[in-house]
This record gives sequence, structure tokens and C-alpha cells, in this order.
Amino acid sequence: MQYDENYGIAAFRSRQQVMRFDSVLRRAGIHAEIVSTPRDVAIGCGLSVAYDLRDTAAVLDAYRHSQPGNLIGFYEVVRAPGQRPQVVPISLR
Repeated sequence: MQYDENYGIAAFRSRQQVMRFDSVLRRAGIHAEIVSTPRDVAIGCGLSVAYDLRDTAAVLDAYRHSQPGNLIGFYEVVRAPGQRPQVVPISLR
């Protein structure tokens, strides 16, 4: 995943849930990585699961089926050259 582009993250309150959801996505064939949570999402364990925004529907479906718990939220990380990343919530609907 290239972090000079926009990407999605799933932020959780516990590292155990981050690891579990990362595993769920990988088993579903969705490329995911564990990354540091952006500062704009100030709560949580400090780690999130990053994924390609094109996979958002599949990621949300995997979340609904696995229900890992302790979710803070899903976010789009918008990166503009020379600027701090902006974090925009993604609706679960």
C-alpha cells in the first residue's frame, strides 16, 4: 500500500482487536497492514488496520460478519502533498 495516496483505516480500542481484524481481512483475501493511528483519531490503542479504499465495501462486510468489537470507527485518510493527512469518518451504512 502506498501511503502517499488516500487509504482507509479501521481504528480499535485494543491491539488485540487490531490484530484479530487484520487476520480476518487477510483470510478474506483483502490486503491489509497494521499502521500507526493518525493523530486526528486521538483515542484507541495507537494502531489501526489500513486497507485500500477500493476494498471498503468488502472490509465493512468482513467487519459485520466477524464483529471483532472495540471499534472506534472506519476512516478515510486523505493525503495532500506537503500537508498533514486529513481523517474523514466512513459511515458503516
